[in-house]
Amino acid sequence: MLKLWHRISNRWLYLAATLFAGGLMAFALYLQYVKHQDPCPLCMVQRLVFIAILAVCAVATLHGPKRLGERIYAALIVLLSLTGVAVAARHIWIQHLPADQVPACGPGLDYMLDTMPLSNVLKSLMHGSGECAAKGWTFLTLNIPEWSLLCYLGLGLWAVLIALRPNAK
Repeated sequence: MLKLWHRISNRWLYLAATLFAGGLMAFALYLQYVKHQDPCPLCMVQRLVFIAILAVCAVATLHGPKRLGERIYAALIVLLSLTGVAVAARHIWIQHLPADQVPACGPGLDYMLDTMPLSNVLKSLMHGSGECAAKGWTFLTLNIPEWSLLCYLGLGLWAVLIALRPNAK
């Protein structure tokens, strides 16, 4: 297995990350449109981070950079993954608050974008709302933000492993 890791091109590794992030987005859309689980504000922020990671991975796949470029792409992916970890951790924290401490539900995202400056919208999104406390879909006892946290960690680790590969092709 280690031989394969050293022989495979970084383009294939970035493609694997692209497909993984794309699969996550496809599953999010499946949950929303087939299972009718509408995303809360923090879920929307997490989706944006996954889309950003997907975009960086796709560009890295198409670009096929040399060593410095690979490290820059990996650093971008790690920074985005850490951002996702922070948002997912906040979401998990809200979900584990006692019922009397859950933030009140706020206005919808469309309304906020129409009536508020973007900085206030981002601040409101990051604080979360009462709808962020709903746990919704679970698999193996983990819910969506917990799985998202694991996926962010996995994508960040994957990028670090790509950057640290010796003699990458």
